[in-house]
Amino acid sequence: MTSATSQPFDTIKIGIVSISDRASSGVYVDKGLPALQDWLTRALKNPLQFESRLIPDEEATISAALIELVDAGCALVLTTGGTGPALRDVTPEATLAVAHKVMPGFGEQMRQISLRFVPTAILSRQVAVIRSQTLIINLPGQPKAIGETLEGLRDNHGEIVMAGIFAAVPYCIDLIGGPYLQTDEAVCKAFRPKTAIRPGTIPS
Repeated sequence: MTSATSQPFDTIKIGIVSISDRASSGVYVDKGLPALQDWLTRALKNPLQFESRLIPDEEATISAALIELVDAGCALVLTTGGTGPALRDVTPEATLAVAHKVMPGFGEQMRQISLRFVPTAILSRQVAVIRSQTLIINLPGQPKAIGETLEGLRDNHGEIVMAGIFAAVPYCIDLIGGPYLQTDEAVCKAFRPKTAIRPGTIPS
């Protein structure tokens, strides 16, 4: 319940897209969409509406899905899969094809996080872009890596030692005119300058 001085949380529409030839054809069960939805449900205090897509590694199909989700009013679109160097991995190309602005810092930070675990992280080609008033981010394909890149890395005491990319997502969405995302600090503490914190917002 909100107090008289607090504002209710904005409802957020989020697009989640899993890109896999085999999962989309039923060869195996997709794990990307459940991982994305689970993490976002824990990390955000806002009421959430998910628009989910499970599609093959086809550049035109991916681009069309991203445009459709932006046009449907999603403030944030997260993809998983198809970001490696293999011939069928075309998610970054499909994402850049619909971009109005490119946000390279997200991909740089994801690779830094993953390099803590495997040297092959340098083969990852995740990108993030803005289309209209929507932030689109390519994430890794494995559920464990999805959580690590979104949330960041913690020490044995639970303290963040390397920030995840989601810490910057709410303020980015503020800057492009989107809704106000409120995170649960136990999962992910978002950073905003003091001047960007909404008056009367319920504390995390």
